[in-house]
Amino acid sequence: MRRLPFSLPGLRGRAASRAAGVVRHRLAVRDLVSEALAGVLQRPARSVLTSLGTVLGVGTFVAILGLTATASSQIDDRFNALSATEVTVDDVSREQGALGTIGFPADADQRVERLNGVRDAGVYWSVDLAPEEQVRSAPVGPDRGNSRIQVVAASSGVLRAAHPTLAQGRLYDPWHDRTEQRVAVVGAGLAARLGITTLETAPAVFIGDEAFSVVGIVDDVERQADLLLSVVVPRSTAQQIWGAPKNAPKMLVSTRLGAATQVAAEVPLSLDPAHPEHFRSVPPPDPRSLRAGVGGDLNQLFLVLAAICLFIGTLGIANTTLVAVLERTGEIGLRRALGARGRHITAQFLTESGALGTLGGLVGASLGIITVVGVALARDWTPVIHPQVAVAAPGIGLLTGLLAGLYPAWRASRVQPVEALRR
Repeated sequence: MRRLPFSLPGLRGRAASRAAGVVRHRLAVRDLVSEALAGVLQRPARSVLTSLGTVLGVGTFVAILGLTATASSQIDDRFNALSATEVTVDDVSREQGALGTIGFPADADQRVERLNGVRDAGVYWSVDLAPEEQVRSAPVGPDRGNSRIQVVAASSGVLRAAHPTLAQGRLYDPWHDRTEQRVAVVGAGLAARLGITTLETAPAVFIGDEAFSVVGIVDDVERQADLLLSVVVPRSTAQQIWGAPKNAPKMLVSTRLGAATQVAAEVPLSLDPAHPEHFRSVPPPDPRSLRAGVGGDLNQLFLVLAAICLFIGTLGIANTTLVAVLERTGEIGLRRALGARGRHITAQFLTESGALGTLGGLVGASLGIITVVGVALARDWTPVIHPQVAVAAPGIGLLTGLLAGLYPAWRASRVQPVEALRR
């Protein structure tokens, strides 16, 4: 057999056995990459549209994982800032068979606030009013609403621990507690229901026959949202008018970050060193379980969407590569006639589809990271992107391209030179 005096670019012949006249061809890696890039750049518009599916899939994958990590971190921060700094204490002295009507001492607020790590603390309970004792904005006349308005007896520490946002006026303070002043704080919605729009006229609310001056209107609270729908009066005043609470009182404690667990363990002993078992302190739950649950749900939901986008991108690359095989049948046949083996043709088309997938992975990863950072900046969050995700994104694009090019490359390797040259 006589060696051909020429070959296609990228195909190099070598005599494995000159005596047998056998000519073996090999395709160098450099030539393979060069031919694949030439095939991709020959039709730039089609290549861009082909890799668009991979761009969307990988970009969605990176953005979803980044936003999930960022949201989980933000949820953890919010949980730490509010729930993880909140301790509730229940009075269980009656369950223990103790004598007396109330377990919390008169100076319960001061005892607990002396603990290290405590910001504010206060005792509160719902006042059990008689059926004829309704809340009104006038000394006579029916209540303006269809349902009874709740009255909450609370020490001044409860209002501070709830972290309220005032619309008008002020909160009552420990002096009002000590002197049993008849003052009240109401939520903005309840004030509108009672017809109280301003404090300049010194409005009052009437609970039965008792008048209370409204000193503050609260627009919002961070804790104890039911206070917005209640008339809040000083604890000492409520005891002087209606007596000891019929319902078991509770204590709300606001702590510094990281001190809640320790404070929860110390509160019962500080309230009653002789009988700490009369109080049940409830520390905040572990935020890691909440974060893991939310993060897991978000990951499962959005990863399905990312997988769908990647599947669409794979179909797009496979379809375009198959069309390219049909359009380049003559070229493939000429290469085969000049000595290219089926594996050479397979490698060329797999390299082209892999290049498109890698390009789509790089662009998609960049767009995903930009999306995470943009959303975090818009929401005033701290963006969280795991390096493993950013590094793996181009690899995912490459794998997508290779999977998409398997069938078209196999079809190309099966093209017979004689039949291809006839077309």
